[in-house]
Amino acid sequence: MLLFEEIAFRQTSIGELSLRRRRLSADGEDIWEIKLDDGYLMSSRFVEGEIALADLALPLAHGERLDVVIGGLGLGYTAEAALRDPRVGALTVVELIPEVIEWHREHLLPLGEAVSGDPRCELVQGDFFELARSPAGFFPDQPQRLHDAILIDIDHSTTHFIDPATVDFYSIEALEAVSSRLAPAGIFALWSTDAEDPVFLEAMRQCFTEVHVARVEFETPYRDKPAFNLIYLGRKR
Repeated sequence: MLLFEEIAFRQTSIGELSLRRRRLSADGEDIWEIKLDDGYLMSSRFVEGEIALADLALPLAHGERLDVVIGGLGLGYTAEAALRDPRVGALTVVELIPEVIEWHREHLLPLGEAVSGDPRCELVQGDFFELARSPAGFFPDQPQRLHDAILIDIDHSTTHFIDPATVDFYSIEALEAVSSRLAPAGIFALWSTDAEDPVFLEAMRQCFTEVHVARVEFETPYRDKPAFNLIYLGRKR
């Protein structure tokens, strides 16, 4: 077994995109990574936060046959966790980078078949932030459609962006637009890898109720103390 393999590479409009698999040792586990130029977009080495995004948010949603939207497909861990919930009747995953969707559909990724092959799941190529703020929402042919939960894992945090164009999404106005796409008492959740952002938290309190932040800790060889991700959660008023 090779310790390193580049599985796919594309020159895209936003930079050089590569899908890689590597091992730290011959008998170690596969680590899957997607890189954009020299930066890491996603890695399977630490996925506790991505899984917790679904595991913490969906139990808060009311009803059966939940209609869920996820912003950001990545390696598929949030989507796969959402599909494990038997109440999820429809899952829409909005991903900006078409190659990431393609790699899932071609089953080049470990969770590709589980995510793209589930009949409840629809993978949509598009700008989540743009769609969230558009009058028609995520479905131009169903502009009145509302969702029981909207989960976001796109930027590294509310102040650390993949694309500087998303900076204004973490405002009261943008959160109000997202709230308008939620069904009554619907759940909003957002993943972050940085420390708690008091400005964003206050913006959430202006738009949602039951606002709180969950801390998800996990062990890492790079530091003595556990690392952490945060999950911001709120309910539509």
